[in-house]
Amino acid sequence: MAKDYYGILGVPRNASDGEIKKAYRKLAMQYHPDRNPGKEKWANEKFKEINEAYGVLGDPQKRKQYDQFGTVGNIGDIFGSPFTRTTFQEMMKDFGGAGLRFDFLDDIFGDFFRGRGSSFSFRSFGGRPGRVRFEARPGQEINLDEIFGQARRPREVHYELAISRGEASQGVRKVLNRREKRLEVRIPAGVKTGDVVRYRNALQTSDGLPGDILIKVIVK
Repeated sequence: MAKDYYGILGVPRNASDGEIKKAYRKLAMQYHPDRNPGKEKWANEKFKEINEAYGVLGDPQKRKQYDQFGTVGNIGDIFGSPFTRTTFQEMMKDFGGAGLRFDFLDDIFGDFFRGRGSSFSFRSFGGRPGRVRFEARPGQEINLDEIFGQARRPREVHYELAISRGEASQGVRKVLNRREKRLEVRIPAGVKTGDVVRYRNALQTSDGLPGDILIKVIVK
């Protein structure tokens, strides 16, 4: 069942884009763990919810699709659109101006970035607790476009597959198990040791993320 993103943000279905953005930024401040001592786990879950909701409702095209079909987004949607990405940057400035930490964002978005092969960490924006790096250098801007663009690049996952000489000569189909998904891969006839077979966007099936699987063939 589709989630009620309007209800999560506390806005009516006919809310303007500006009202949705304002509600998101207000709730982000409300659910920051620094403002919920002793309830950090609850606050993190609420923060995940509002980011998922705004990632869809904050983008005009995704909002239209949601209104029409009730599709469900994911927490990474907020980085996939210039509309919502810009608001996320503004939210980070809100946190910095209030002396709130950024490091908790790694717990919320870490899986998203790691799933795209990125080593980016929100901790890189932080200094000691209660301080943020850009506060110390007036005029410094947080520009996450390049970072998020890097995080969205397709991944490559590499495997090695040993096959017999007969299989190499005639070609063969094998089953690759990845993340509890069974992927059938076809090795063409005539391959030699060291040849690499690329399966484009196969990670979309196994991981739900863009990326290719590359299989290096070893003929025994």
